[in-house]
Amino acid sequence: AATAPGKKITARLKRTLPVRGPQAPTLSELMRWYCLNTNTHGCRRIVVSRGRLRRLLWILLTLSAVGLILWQCAELLMNYYSASVSVTVQFQKLPFPAVTICNINPYKYSAMKEYLSELDKETKKALETFYGFSEGKSKVRRSVDEWNSTGSDFFQQIPLLKVEDFSRTATDLHSGQKRKIEGSVFHKDSSIVNSGDSNDIIGFQLCDANNSSDCALYTFSSGVNAIQEWYKLHYMNIMAQIPLETKEKLSYSADDLLLTCFFDGLSCDKRHFTRFHHPLHGNCYTFNSGENGTILSTSTGGSEYGLQVVLYIDEADYNPFLVTSTGAKIIVHDQNEYPFIEDIGTEIETAAATSIGMHFTRSRKLSKPYSDCTETGADIPVENLYNKSYSLQICLHSCFQKAMVHSCGCAQYAQPLPAGAEYCNYKKNPNWMYCYYRLHEKFVKEQLGCQQICKDACSFKEWALTTSIAQWPSTVSEDWMLRVLSWDKGQKINKKLNKTDLANLMVFYKDLNERFISENPANTLVILLSNFGGQLGLWMSCSVVCVIEIVEVFFIDSLSIVMRRQWQKAKKWWNDRKRGSSGKAPQASDVERQGHDNPVCIDEDLPTFTTALRLPLPQDSPLPRTPPPNYSTLRLETAFTEQLPDTLELGQR
Repeated sequence: AATAPGKKITARLKRTLPVRGPQAPTLSELMRWYCLNTNTHGCRRIVVSRGRLRRLLWILLTLSAVGLILWQCAELLMNYYSASVSVTVQFQKLPFPAVTICNINPYKYSAMKEYLSELDKETKKALETFYGFSEGKSKVRRSVDEWNSTGSDFFQQIPLLKVEDFSRTATDLHSGQKRKIEGSVFHKDSSIVNSGDSNDIIGFQLCDANNSSDCALYTFSSGVNAIQEWYKLHYMNIMAQIPLETKEKLSYSADDLLLTCFFDGLSCDKRHFTRFHHPLHGNCYTFNSGENGTILSTSTGGSEYGLQVVLYIDEADYNPFLVTSTGAKIIVHDQNEYPFIEDIGTEIETAAATSIGMHFTRSRKLSKPYSDCTETGADIPVENLYNKSYSLQICLHSCFQKAMVHSCGCAQYAQPLPAGAEYCNYKKNPNWMYCYYRLHEKFVKEQLGCQQICKDACSFKEWALTTSIAQWPSTVSEDWMLRVLSWDKGQKINKKLNKTDLANLMVFYKDLNERFISENPANTLVILLSNFGGQLGLWMSCSVVCVIEIVEVFFIDSLSIVMRRQWQKAKKWWNDRKRGSSGKAPQASDVERQGHDNPVCIDEDLPTFTTALRLPLPQDSPLPRTPPPNYSTLRLETAFTEQLPDTLELGQR
């Protein structure tokens, strides 16, 4: 009971003392308290400076410092996910890459004549009509049948056309009749090889089988390109209907293609090559494919310690309309990569020795958030149709093939077959050509979304190639070398070799330096925090504790003040509404109750004279307040309802 008066005085002071610090009642008081007590000197100078000019200068300096801090910190955040590139060079024994070799001519023409006879007849008839060729003047080394065949109905539906000066009429090169051109006109190339009349343009027209008025005319300034494109179009139709086993027999065997083989100074043969069938290049053979679990390596650089092969090209058995160059195509790749020979293959000349020197480079990129690459391709919503490790080319080709199956109802012949689909041919899918050209046009213009979905691989291996060519065999050694090669392979060739049927290939490491290019994070969390601290200390003489203080004052305390004021307004409105409904007049004691508790006064100490002096005058109070008492008139018994024990003791003395 003795401490009851002290508790009452403490409670009264908590209701009446002005509140400063984090629990200030207004935002202006909170900001003033913060500026006077913070460690950031600029804010304090704004409050304590005398004169408007000096205060204005400190405001500008402080705001400029804050702006510079925000700018520099934003730069640090944006550069946080940047990467630095490091290059490491190691000299060591290197694994030899896989080397895939294909004949440019995919199938032996002598074996394919029965399948291509109708197509060849139409092609020759077009050449005769447009260019005036005859069989006697033709440079084709063999004939298929008579030329005056009418051909199949499909060749008549999609014949070669001669368009005069982009007019809307064209001459059918098969029948000689004129037809009206409907739909869009697409010019596929520039003028490289023209016919006699520069205004004559050759091409073909494709129409939607379900809507004959929806057509597109594809024209070529070069007659060579037009005939080859038209020939390949029908060629894929025919090949799509031939079983795979039959096509493998129609193409070149390893014994046909390979004459001699050496690797790392030792002899090798067809057992070191793995066959796989490419839709456009027939049977191809991969050296060091790793299919048996063994990958060859080399410990010495130079042409003597690489792969050396002599290839038999057999130019006389080439298809004259399908390919216009002679030789082989090779590609150097990793054992887990698919060889895209049609995209990045290197052509090998006949009657020449081609030396290919290699530099090996491994690259490693950082994935998200540093770059938009993929580790394994598992996050790409495109099915891998090639059964090889992910690459950007695999993704693009697979995406287009899926779109082809979805839009056209069949798969394009040059790419792997998706599950449950079949290759397009004009017997089962008469509309596929028109659909394919329209779809390919969207693919090139990046309208299918494949380029947006597919990403680069984060890890990849690359062999930089340097090619040099020399005449082979030389004039003085040509006779005996061709005789020896003919003797060695006499049982398989059964004729004298010609140097234009041979190609010498050498693939080797120029040096055994393995270059490893890797990306590393340019910043870590420790470096980022250190940079933040440096910027805060440079511009605002601030630390982490100061940042926490800013967060507390400007966010937590400011929000608390705003919410408290809103709550007081809502409470006052509710009390006024209750009094209005009851008809009760406001009591005088209501004014006395207005105020706020002082949460700072949480101790049990009794109030002192100094704290009493800090009592503010109440606003709009009808009752006058007496001034603070002097020491001579101070009477403790007038302030308390009960006599305190310590005052009784003093009174007795």
